[in-house]
Amino acid sequence: MSGRYPDWNTDGRNWPNRAASQFVEADGYHWHVQSMGPDHPTAPVCVLIHGTGAATHSWRDLMPRLAQDFRVIAMDLPGHGFTRPNFKRRVTLPLMAGSIVALLDELDARPDLIVGHSAGAAIGMQMMLDRGWKVPLVGLNPALMPFPGLAAKLFPQLAKMLFTNPLVSQIFARMARYPGAVERFLGKATGSTIDRAGLKQYEILMSRSGHCDGAIRMMASWRLEPLQARMQELTGPVLLVHAAGDTAIPRSAVKGAADLIPRCTFEELKGVGHLAHEERPEQVAQMIGAFVADMTEREAG
Repeated sequence: MSGRYPDWNTDGRNWPNRAASQFVEADGYHWHVQSMGPDHPTAPVCVLIHGTGAATHSWRDLMPRLAQDFRVIAMDLPGHGFTRPNFKRRVTLPLMAGSIVALLDELDARPDLIVGHSAGAAIGMQMMLDRGWKVPLVGLNPALMPFPGLAAKLFPQLAKMLFTNPLVSQIFARMARYPGAVERFLGKATGSTIDRAGLKQYEILMSRSGHCDGAIRMMASWRLEPLQARMQELTGPVLLVHAAGDTAIPRSAVKGAADLIPRCTFEELKGVGHLAHEERPEQVAQMIGAFVADMTEREAG
C-alpha cells in the first residue's frame, strides 16, 4: 500500500455501504458521510458517531438494521477514514462536537436519536449539552470518564509526545501491514473478535499513517473532566451499554458515568468486547429499538 491517507478510489472501492456515501463540505472539513433509510421530511433521524481510530465501516451491519426505522447518518470523524484533517482546526471534544453539528446543519438534519461508540458517545453527549437537546442517546462501550489518578495526567502528555513525533504514526502503519498484526492488536486492545470483512477495513485504515495521525491527534486533545462535571445537566434519556469482555473500557467507568446522569439506564452484554456492535449488530439493534420504544411509551403516557 502507498499513500498517507486512505484513498476513496482505491481503498474505498469495496467500502461497506459505499452506495450510501457522499462527500460534504462543512465547517472547514471535506466529510465522508453515509446516509441510509427513509428520505422524507418526517422520517426520524439517527446519528451514528464512531470511536477513535475507526470510521463509518464500524457501522456496516448495524446501520442497515437501524435504517428500517430511521434516516441514519454516519460520518468519518476529522482525520479518520476518508475525512481529511484540517490542521488549522483543533480537535478538542467541544470543537469536534460543534463541527458535527455544523455538518448536520448542512445536511438539514436534526437528530431524534444519537448513537455513539466509545469516544463517539462523549461527542454525542457534548452535542446534547451544548445544544440543549433532549433526544435519546445510546452509548456503546462509552469512553466518558477520565483516567483515574496519575494516568489522568500522564495519558494526555503521552499522546501529545506521540503526536509531535511524525515517525510514530509511520511506524504504527508499517507494523499494521504485517500479516495478522491488526487482528492481534484488535483482539488484545478491544477483546472483540470481528469477521474478516471488518478486519479488512481496519487493516486498510491502520496501514495509513494519516489515519493513525488522526487518532493520535484526537487523543492528544481529549479532556473528559469538563464533560464529567456537566453530566448531571443532561435532561434526555440515556442508555449506556457495557460489554463484559471489553478490554478497553472498564465496567466501573461506564457504571460511574451512568450514576451521574439523571435519566440513565445501564445494561450489559455478555460474551462480546469493545466492538460489540460489530460482533452482534442484530442484538445491539434490538437493544436500541427497545430503548427508543420504551422512551416513546413513557413520554406518551
